[in-house]
Amino acid sequence: MATLVTFHAHPDDECIVTGGVMRKAFEEGHRVVLVVATRGEAGEVPDFLEPGEELWQRRVDETYAAADLLGVARVEFLGYLDSGMMGDERNDRPGSFWTADVEEAARKLAAILEEEDAKALTIYDSFGGYGHPDHIQVHRVGQRAAEIAGTPAVYQAMVKESEFREAMRRAGEAEPPPLGEDAVPESELNVGVDVSKYLDVKRAAMRAHASQIPEQSFFLALDDETFAHVFGTEWFIREGHGPETALDL
Repeated sequence: MATLVTFHAHPDDECIVTGGVMRKAFEEGHRVVLVVATRGEAGEVPDFLEPGEELWQRRVDETYAAADLLGVARVEFLGYLDSGMMGDERNDRPGSFWTADVEEAARKLAAILEEEDAKALTIYDSFGGYGHPDHIQVHRVGQRAAEIAGTPAVYQAMVKESEFREAMRRAGEAEPPPLGEDAVPESELNVGVDVSKYLDVKRAAMRAHASQIPEQSFFLALDDETFAHVFGTEWFIREGHGPETALDL
């Protein structure tokens, strides 16, 4: 049995980009650990919060519910504040993940990697997928933490943009503007893991994050065929390796 640590910026990120490999690792007898940098304080506030309930409290509860579905043995929050989208005034508030000292945050994550004797770590690509400051910081902190802890395999999770846009067209959704020149090109993806066997669990984990992924959301409204096309393979960059069809556990 090996340990896979998946490091994410906010609650719900884990099921979207790594939910399949998390459940696959669990099914194959490995230990899965989820580390989340923030509690998602800057997310959309739903109208079904209980009186006095804060958004972050609901999102933490949702994370544990999704983690149970994905086979996670341990959940840790690093305690930073959600920075909001790039350019948001919350980017630079004290305690935001975007303003965190990379070395300090990396040592927090490295301590978990060392405790778990992690064989593999998932983070995001250098652009954070779509330029979100907290996702970019996950890349920076995760890379450094792996160096400190000596974690042998680091996988940079990334949604394949062309497939995602195709799904949006099929669903009749308005496409967002191009990611821009700073985005990591799809050609760098060199690890594709078939997780089609776990799509029902992956979708259930998304559903567990009901405050941010309601039933009418793009993710849950897709027909089964389109959902499988977009999310049936989870894509990563592993520098100096590839092509690969499985995580090195």
